[in-house]
Amino acid sequence: MPVEFHHRQFDNGLTLIAETNPDAHTCAVGFFVSTGARDETADVMGVSHFLEHMMFKGTDRRTADDVNREFDEIGANYNAFTSHEETVYYAHVLPEFLPRAVDLLTDMLRPALREDDFTMEKNVILEEIGMYDDRPNWRLNDALMEKYFRGGSLGFRVLGTNDSIKALTAAQMRRYFEQRYASDNIIIAASGPIDFEPFADEIARLTSHWQPSGAVRAYAPQTPVTQDLTLRDPKLSRHYVSMMWPGPSAQDERRYAAKVLVDVLGDSSGSRLYWALVDPGVAEEADASFMPMDQAGAYHGFACCDPARAEEVEATLAKVIAGFGGELDDAEIERARNKIATAATLSGERPLGRMMALGGQWLYLGEYRSLEEELQHLMRVTRQDVLDLLDAYPFENATTMRLTPAPAPGS
Repeated sequence: MPVEFHHRQFDNGLTLIAETNPDAHTCAVGFFVSTGARDETADVMGVSHFLEHMMFKGTDRRTADDVNREFDEIGANYNAFTSHEETVYYAHVLPEFLPRAVDLLTDMLRPALREDDFTMEKNVILEEIGMYDDRPNWRLNDALMEKYFRGGSLGFRVLGTNDSIKALTAAQMRRYFEQRYASDNIIIAASGPIDFEPFADEIARLTSHWQPSGAVRAYAPQTPVTQDLTLRDPKLSRHYVSMMWPGPSAQDERRYAAKVLVDVLGDSSGSRLYWALVDPGVAEEADASFMPMDQAGAYHGFACCDPARAEEVEATLAKVIAGFGGELDDAEIERARNKIATAATLSGERPLGRMMALGGQWLYLGEYRSLEEELQHLMRVTRQDVLDLLDAYPFENATTMRLTPAPAPGS
């Protein structure tokens, strides 16, 4: 039997999608909540990530220990993550344990949100913020996003700040939960050897009491401006520099060309930046990435080096990026397409990878594309497509930030 796609919309607005594959040996299911840092306000910054933690603290039916024990009993590969735009809870299990995984996840997504759990977990969040503040590249990226998005919610810190988390109340969290964790703001995605109709009926039964809220996402205009800023920390021994430019959104068909572009320019191996900076030992790290977001997008460049070579690294980084389009050839495009296609295929061979792809597609596009269709779009990208994208989104007027123990280059 071939791989088939199924979709059911429930009366309360909850969306279920699944790609059934009778030849797979495992099942994966994920709950994609359309909420993240960009859906917060400054006074509750970090609440989405905090809520992710609270989902594992127990429900009216289960204690926190029960949640973890039951996942372990079924041998699940399970976890959750929060980004600027989504919070995802998932489990990857043997097919016979899919009903238990679904029961557990649906129960988790209606947590008790007890005051004592909230108070205790707040300390964990504050420790996590401190841990990431000790990572220079993470600290620099947070600062860059804040400046690039000019204080807008796309620049909010996913973890929040010490001040926002300390001030957050359980009542604020409950209000946010009721609005954003509503049935019409959640997509359930699944992949594997699933008998879809009874699977959908069971989810309908488990979520029949979930209520819609009419949650929407605010799309504030993004107007990045050119900035060049330096942060200094005498405790550091390395020089870090990050740059950001506008790029296509997650809904833009040019996102395939953007993926090819950044692979050629700044993949961790075999890219322009790798050969110019990492291979000769000028920089320890140098890369470029594409950040497709909901109705927005950006490119990101990064390098890390010895402070004594900061000027050399920044000059080379700027030169490689500025001259990118003029030397582009068809062979580079082909190599990048093949590399991306291989990674996508390897991920797609596992139900967990396909489930993640399905949920992300529906969250941003509201449509289904098979792995084969995704690969066809990718493999159609040409050198001219990448050049046209560069014309539309040139690497000019970047927001640049550096974190360094030494005076800024040229000062």
